[in-house]
Amino acid sequence: MRSARRVAARLPLGTVASPSASAPRSSAGILAFRRHVASTSAAAEQTEPQPAHTIPPPPSGVLSRRDRIRDAKPFSDFLTDTFHREHDYLRISITEKCNLRCLYCMPEEGVPLSPDRNLLTTPEIVMLSSVFVSQGVSKIRLTGGEPTVRRDILPLMHQLGALRPYGLRELCITTNGISLHRKLDGMIESGLTGVNLSLDTLDPWQFQIMTRRKGFDAVQKSIDRILELNSLGAGVKLKINCVVMRGLNDREIIPFVELTREKDLEVRFIEYMPFDGNKWNKGKMFSYNEMLDVIREKYPDLHKVRDEKNDTSKTWKVPGFAGRLGFITSMTHNFCGTCNRLRITSDGNLKVCLFGNAEVSLRDILRKSNSGEPIDEEAFEAMKQIEMNRRQGLAGTSDLPLGVAPNEAELLDVIGMAVKRKKAKHAGIGELEHMKNRPMILIDPVPSTLVNMPPRIRHLVSRDMISSSTVPTATSSFFGQQLRRLSTSRGLRNDKKGNDNKARLTHVSEAGSAHMVNISEKQITSRVATAACAVQFSDDTAVKLIRENQMKKGDVLGVARVAGIMAAKRTPDLIPLCHPIAISRVSVDLDVTGSRRIEIRATVSCDGKTGVEMEALTAASSAALTVYDMCKAVDKGMTIEGLRVVLKDGGKSGRWEMP
Repeated sequence: MRSARRVAARLPLGTVASPSASAPRSSAGILAFRRHVASTSAAAEQTEPQPAHTIPPPPSGVLSRRDRIRDAKPFSDFLTDTFHREHDYLRISITEKCNLRCLYCMPEEGVPLSPDRNLLTTPEIVMLSSVFVSQGVSKIRLTGGEPTVRRDILPLMHQLGALRPYGLRELCITTNGISLHRKLDGMIESGLTGVNLSLDTLDPWQFQIMTRRKGFDAVQKSIDRILELNSLGAGVKLKINCVVMRGLNDREIIPFVELTREKDLEVRFIEYMPFDGNKWNKGKMFSYNEMLDVIREKYPDLHKVRDEKNDTSKTWKVPGFAGRLGFITSMTHNFCGTCNRLRITSDGNLKVCLFGNAEVSLRDILRKSNSGEPIDEEAFEAMKQIEMNRRQGLAGTSDLPLGVAPNEAELLDVIGMAVKRKKAKHAGIGELEHMKNRPMILIDPVPSTLVNMPPRIRHLVSRDMISSSTVPTATSSFFGQQLRRLSTSRGLRNDKKGNDNKARLTHVSEAGSAHMVNISEKQITSRVATAACAVQFSDDTAVKLIRENQMKKGDVLGVARVAGIMAAKRTPDLIPLCHPIAISRVSVDLDVTGSRRIEIRATVSCDGKTGVEMEALTAASSAALTVYDMCKAVDKGMTIEGLRVVLKDGGKSGRWEMP
């Protein structure tokens, strides 16, 4: 059994003491942010009593700087993979919820959420963070969903900020910026050092269309507030993340570059990446080299600057501009060789690779110390008291924070084996889009316009996902009960036994006549179906007019979307043997891909006794017919093709997806 190593030897020179969360602030917020200007100011501040559940400051008996340098130990073996990559950066998703309803992310009414019991509690997040910091993690980033919608985000950040004396150097957040400005001051007081703000458009009207919410002004207010506080010495690194998608926002590359002219921030352009449900295809991806060509045409003096160690982005700068540009090139130029990141999902699973579908549950192991129940604040306080009593009975003092998990050794064994299984690099174009993985909103958010409604996630127990042969462990036998991963099965589940159930047409009676299926004895379940098709044009004219909204009949995509929704509701009037269904949701998405094609995808859901595949097919085909009708004057050679069901879920047969 391996115990946690001492981390005082790895503390950076000049580590700053944790400030008080309740220190008085001036209207400009100067006093609260002086710690970002110089480490000497921290010593001059008066520290008030910390709120409940805060990890106390390190004991007075910690080693001196000279001793820490002399006794410095190598980086934790638990966080070092077989390719000698040291993982000192932890990303934690703290919620599945979001305050936007982006067209490419979720339906207007939201998405099915995991039960609260399945999600990590604040004490559990703090305990896991303490374990990782004790092993050398120096940077933690909070993600979501949208992390600012978590009610206790400020107390959580304060407790994480208290880990700085133990080795944590950076506490960051990734956000859409909608409510950030209201909580920013308290976050900086808690130790916030960096903000990645996801923003795909600088057009307020386009923002409202893409997110189904007003909020562009709030995002701009958050950006301005960060810059204002930085001028007072807050020292928060601001990065604006923009995923570039061909035909959607690639025309805004230059306006985003212009943001860096007067503002000291970094705009990072991200290649469009595939995740479950975001309808990725290579035609939508605007590559790194294409982005550079667009920028160089306007700014020929654009030049490369030195990247920081383990940086995910390639950094460039326009001479004379205050800010910088970054490019995250996961698809065309991966940065796997220097990857130092680990991820914990909101339900407590560890992901060693963003693009990997293998996960292990840290939550279940952590809760063993509380009889399998979620660790709330009361249980957390009891654990800390037990640990404090234990320490008082031992000679000397521990330099680990109170709150480290009681079964830390088991956690470290699991973490170590997962890290050792990390591959040299993720799959490339041609493979990633076919791999099963979580929707991005359930990992952490690249801009929220990327992801679709998440499918049902099934966690399976697996003994062979992680091999114990790569690292010796005292808890190998524990894996059979604790490992969970995403199902990679796409097959249709069949619960029937025997060979008696031969395939037959349910709408044909034994006498051979057509009839409506009797569904009176079926159970009511949640059902969803997605259908897709495409309109292929014979030349570029129609797509050009659609993009410029110059068709004589009006907004082609908007009218087609409404037509598809209306058609889904009238399906039993059009298809003779379809049952009338109380539909709960219909969404129709039309994407212009390239210069001659419109992809159409319709999703219908209900709580009922029969499926909604026909409603989805009717919606998709009617939307396509509407496009045809509105464009036939300029392109008589267009075709409608590929109408099919690509997903159905619910009912006795379960889930099916087209490969």
